[in-house]
Amino acid sequence: MDTQVLGISVDSEPCLKAWAADLGGIQKYPLLSDFWPHGAVAEQYGVLRSEGHSERALFIIDREGIIRYVDVHDIGLQPSNDELRRAIRAIDPTVRERPEPVKPVLVPLPHGGIVMYCTKWCPDCKQARAWLAARGLKYTEVDITTTPGAAEQVERWAGGNRTTPTFDIDGEIIVDFDVERLQKILGIL
Repeated sequence: MDTQVLGISVDSEPCLKAWAADLGGIQKYPLLSDFWPHGAVAEQYGVLRSEGHSERALFIIDREGIIRYVDVHDIGLQPSNDELRRAIRAIDPTVRERPEPVKPVLVPLPHGGIVMYCTKWCPDCKQARAWLAARGLKYTEVDITTTPGAAEQVERWAGGNRTTPTFDIDGEIIVDFDVERLQKILGIL
């Protein structure tokens, strides 16, 4: 869609490289470090938190350098790629009429028992793995960044967000690491 994606973080360059490697490599677009002076770019865009972290924010800047779209949301929520595509189409008439990319043929996603949709890097996913292991609960893990159709399924369950972990327990969906609901559905007191 004639769009350049840039990722920017207040983390140092070595930290960004380690994070990208942990995700299996996301070198499809550049990752930029806003480490020094710490958070200067995030501050200019109004998304630097007082504790020194930046908000999870998306900006679409047009060819003239004008900010045309801003989305600031909870750090734990993934942005909707479909929403971004709609916004880009609305802003740029040269891509408005282009067809959507062909989506890959999806393989059936696992079902039955405990299925946890997650990512490698998500702190709540790490906690959920430890919680399940401590109780000796067997589960199937589906990485939404590498399994075709998994992210889209989570978006449907989570109202358009890529919230991880999301659980499918014999058809009962739990969005996020909600221990009370997990205990109730699994019959754990």
